[in-house]
Amino acid sequence: MKQALRISGAVAVLVMACVPLSTARADFRLCNNTNARVSVALAYTNGSNWISEGWWNIKASNCETLLRGPLAAQYYYIYAMDERGGEWKGKAFMCTRDREFRIDGREDCFVRGFDRSGFFEVDTGKDAKNWTVQLTDPGQAH
Repeated sequence: MKQALRISGAVAVLVMACVPLSTARADFRLCNNTNARVSVALAYTNGSNWISEGWWNIKASNCETLLRGPLAAQYYYIYAMDERGGEWKGKAFMCTRDREFRIDGREDCFVRGFDRSGFFEVDTGKDAKNWTVQLTDPGQAH
């Protein structure tokens, strides 16, 4: 399944694909198919609480596993930015910070001393065991 979205800001294109892995493992991965390093934050619910964490710094034309194991939720949220000021963002606001973080909860970010960033939603479907999100530059062929 492929879906292309135009994201505001850098007008970058995001392609999401459910990609079966060759081994029995199941993971949530992100591939950086751009020409620049990207910094990525991920948010999800563990069933009772929201968790946001980052940063994964992914070199151009590389992939990184953000979560290992079978997917525990249908929806995941991503915020990413590149070295040139481009962003992949959305309207689901989560707490972040400038340096490495793992934050419980998405409420009162500023009051708790965190930044607040808009993440975009990734719907992995109800039965997906693994998922790969691919970030691409604007105008890049998929």
